[in-house]
This record gives sequence, structure tokens and C-alpha cells, in this order.
Amino acid sequence: MHYIDLIIIVLFLAGSASFGIWQGRKNKSSSDYFTAGRSLPWFIAMLSIVATETSVLTFISVPGLAYRGDWQFLQLAMGYIAGRILVSIFLLPLYFRTGVTSIYEVLGDRFGPKIQKLASSTFMVTRVLADGIRFLAVAVIVQLITGWSLSISILIIGIITLIYTYSGGIRSVVWIDSFQFFLYLSGGIISIIFILLNTDASTINIIKELTYQNKFHIFNMDWQLLKNPFAFISAFIGGTLLSFASHGADYMMVQRVLSTKNLSAARKAMVGSGIFVFIQFCVFLFAGSLIFYYFGGMELENDREFPTFIAHYLPTGLKGLLLAGVLSSAMSTLSSSINSLASSTVNDWVKKTKSLKLSRLVSLIWAVVLIAIALIFDEGDEAIVIMGLQIASFTYGGLLSLFILSKIDRQFSSISIAIGLIFSILTVLLLKYFDLAWTWYIIFAVIVNISITYILDNIIKYDFRQ
Repeated sequence: MHYIDLIIIVLFLAGSASFGIWQGRKNKSSSDYFTAGRSLPWFIAMLSIVATETSVLTFISVPGLAYRGDWQFLQLAMGYIAGRILVSIFLLPLYFRTGVTSIYEVLGDRFGPKIQKLASSTFMVTRVLADGIRFLAVAVIVQLITGWSLSISILIIGIITLIYTYSGGIRSVVWIDSFQFFLYLSGGIISIIFILLNTDASTINIIKELTYQNKFHIFNMDWQLLKNPFAFISAFIGGTLLSFASHGADYMMVQRVLSTKNLSAARKAMVGSGIFVFIQFCVFLFAGSLIFYYFGGMELENDREFPTFIAHYLPTGLKGLLLAGVLSSAMSTLSSSINSLASSTVNDWVKKTKSLKLSRLVSLIWAVVLIAIALIFDEGDEAIVIMGLQIASFTYGGLLSLFILSKIDRQFSSISIAIGLIFSILTVLLLKYFDLAWTWYIIFAVIVNISITYILDNIIKYDFRQ
């Protein structure tokens, strides 16, 4: 790596760590550490949501989708906006009315502490496996671009992220996320500008050529809805429910809006994030299409198209900025995972002995766990890696079902709720076995969870009356 690129990366990493330490002086309590005193501007919270859900896999994979195919992925992004509208209507009012720090406290108030801890545990398992393995995948990409060893890549990203997350809490996480959003988005824009300035053809002719090859095709009107995840109806409904579940029942996402001043600000942040994600996907899809043109359509290993372009075609300086963008997309997800896991641990399990010191200690423990997972496994552990990246699809439907049940005017037993949650996860495994399009996993999981809960609850209450 050229020393100029290395200097850019070092400045980026040092700046992130320093900002987190500086922000740490504002934290006086556990509440400050996890909710920033509920004082964050909605626009900053919105950018943090986008940065958090945009892991480096998105940064790398979305251009790859356009390179190998077209823009059908945008159908999902349309659903993402609809899903966040549902969250803003049905779930955010509940969270702000009860004034909770962890969203699973709502379930504790409604169904008791056992269900609260069950939901919290499900969230923790989801985040540890999904983000620990995702962290590994990030390090593989960094290794490809920089030439660093896999373990060095993991440790550098993990330690710097830990420093600013441990020191500054959610306040530093959200503000740094916002900066990182602009950094990695600028990476996509820089790639677009570079290609347009370094090809003989005009921009209009490039677009005409790509249009002729159907590289900008968006809507897929295939009616194989249960098999094709990118058939429009399947993609839109799947994107809607995925966003409804991930941004309504996954504490890592909801934590950002809970740190804003009020419900109105939270709704702006939530819905706005869907719009910005859509714009972001357009940028990276366009970059992927242009790289396809720039490379003359040569075949490359899946998801190596953008890293190859960064590593071998960008000049010194620009390469450093793009790598900083890769690192920022990795660090934003990891920092959010650490803080939300710590918050759920303290607020859903410890409760009585909350303190800033304990909150930071728990953050440190979760950071070590995530780093350890990435170090223990390697990219050769294909089955484990795939399972880790897909784990959220197994649990999101079940978690969303718990919040839907909490809004029903009926007192369900803890046993029926717990068994319903288990059956929802088993349902997803069964659907995956029969190769159903993954966009339907959540809706089937929700239907099964609620149905099983109702059936078992009626049986239990009937036996009790007998």
C-alpha cells in the first residue's frame, strides 16, 4: 500500500478514536451512555440508522449485483421505505409512550420478565452471530484491498471501534456513524466520477450502451412469487416486512430513534432513513453498472468486482479514501452492535445496578466476544459463515410477532408465547429447506408464531378451567 493511502487510513482511524474519547466526557450515567440524554438531532440519528444497516457487505455486494445483473435490488429498497412507515405508525408511539431504554422492556411490562429476557436473548444471539460473522467478512475484504493479514485486519478494526464505543457510548457511535455515512457514500460517488472522466465515451453514450444491455432494468414482473425473491410483489412485500421487523423489533436499529427528543423526531429519522437508503443503493448500483462498462464485462468472482476496482484501478489517494469508506461501513455496524448488546444486557438483565462503569464494562465484554468470533472462524468455514449471515432471517419474524401480540388485548401465557417463538424459527428453517424465496420468511414466521401462540394459549386456559 502506498504511504499516502496509509496516512489517510491512519488519520481516519485516529480521528474516530479521538472523537469518541472526547465525546465520553458528556456521559455521566448509564442513561447518557445508552440514549445520549434523548437529545440527538433527528437528522443525525437518521444517518446513523443508514450507516448501521449498511455493512461493508452492502458496500461491496450492491455494486456487484449491478455488475452481474441489473437494478432489481431497488424493489427491496422500495419495500424498506414502506416498512419504516409501518414502524413509525405502530411501534414508535408505543416505545415513546412507555419511555423505555430497551424496547424489550415493553414486552416485560406486557408479558412479564421471562418474555422480556427471552426476547433480549434472541436479539443477542442474532446480533452476536450475524455481526461477528459479518465482521469476519469485512476483514476478508480489507485483507484483499490492503494486503494485511486477516487477523491484523480484524484487530485494527475491532480495537479502534472499541475505543470510541467504550468511551463515548451511543453519542459518539451516532455522530461517527453520520460522518462515516458521508465517507463511504462519497466512495461510491468518487468511483462514478472517476470512471466517467477516464473513459473515451461520453456519459450519454455510456448510459445508452448500458440501457441497451438492460443493466438499468428495475421491475421484475415474474409471477414465480414463492421461488423468485426479486419478483416485484415478492421483493416489495419481503422488503416491507424485513424493514418492519429489523427497524421495529431489532434493538440495534431502534436504539437510534430512542435517543432523539420526541416521537415526531423519531418518525422523521425512521422514515428518512428509508429514503436515504434508497438513494444510497442508487449510487452504488450505478457505480457497479459503470464498473461493468469500464471492465468490458469481464467475469470476476462474486462480490470481488468493487474491491478489484479499488485495489487495482484507483490512483493513490483516492484508493485511501475508498478504503476509509470500506472501514467506516464496517466500524459503523460493529460499534452499533457493541452498544446495543451492552444496553440490552444492562437494561433487560441487570436493571437494579445500572451505572456508567458497568455499562462500559459490558461494552468491553461484548466487543471482545465479537472480535473473538471473527478471529476463531475463517472464510473457509463456509457453512458457519453463511449461517451467521442469515441468522437474522430466522429470528426477525419471531421478534416482530412478540410486539404484534403485545398490542392485542389478551393476556397470553409465557409458555404459549415461548413455544410460538420457537415454532416461528423452525418454520424459517423448514422454508429454507424447501427453497422458498427468503422474502417470504418473515410473513410466514409471523403467521405461525401468532397462530401457535393462540392455539396453545386456548388449550392451556381450557385445561385450567377444567
